[in-house]
Amino acid sequence: MLIDTHCHLDFPDFDKDRAEAVKRANESGVVLVINTGSSLEGSLRSVNIAAEFPCVYATVGIHPHEADKTHPEDIGKIKELSSRDKVVAIGEIGLDYFKGYSSKENQRPLFISLLQVAKDTGLPVVIHTRDAGADTLAILKDFLPLKGVVVHCFSGEKAFLEECLSYGFMVSFTCNITYKKAENLRNLLKEIPLERLMLETDAPFLAPEGFRGRRNEPAFVKDLAEEVARIRGAEAGQIAEATTRNAKAFFNL
Repeated sequence: MLIDTHCHLDFPDFDKDRAEAVKRANESGVVLVINTGSSLEGSLRSVNIAAEFPCVYATVGIHPHEADKTHPEDIGKIKELSSRDKVVAIGEIGLDYFKGYSSKENQRPLFISLLQVAKDTGLPVVIHTRDAGADTLAILKDFLPLKGVVVHCFSGEKAFLEECLSYGFMVSFTCNITYKKAENLRNLLKEIPLERLMLETDAPFLAPEGFRGRRNEPAFVKDLAEEVARIRGAEAGQIAEATTRNAKAFFNL
């Protein structure tokens, strides 16, 4: 039993075969999928997909890339969506200074507003942070304690990881740990307590090595679990059991 804790089935990449992708995931042992909202429109699609598929749950949020296009009333709409059936978290939210698709000046107030939604609703948060670890933590600290925090698609350095763990955050890894140049991530993965680890695909992005250039999908969580087991010197079943238990507790499934 496995859970894909972060994917984007609402993206157009899945418009032609969304049901088949969900079926393939189930057949590969993925019993639950968390579909992550990354815009107001995407969050609504996420809620609708969760209503359509029994094994899919939703999060609602606005990605930092969307900050320049976000209006104040959008925050209220996200809060309204958070009360819908099968919504289990606020996210993905955070800061991204790498791509620069939106200004830092707009990203920060958006992040703060959505953390307040999480605080008000008692839902955990799914954090996106890239080249913005210090600012992400500085803002998050003002809202602690939260119901739960997971840093998704972890890509930071050791010091950032240690600080995240010191605050009790969960950490999630994607199939990019299979890439030849990801030795740093593989080394960090070994240091994470098993009770703090979750697995995700971030599909349609970051397909595993051997499938790069193709669309990623939730079924590949199985490949990810096997690679995590290899890196940590564990049994794949142990990794599956622990990460599934962690995900169920985090998202209150």
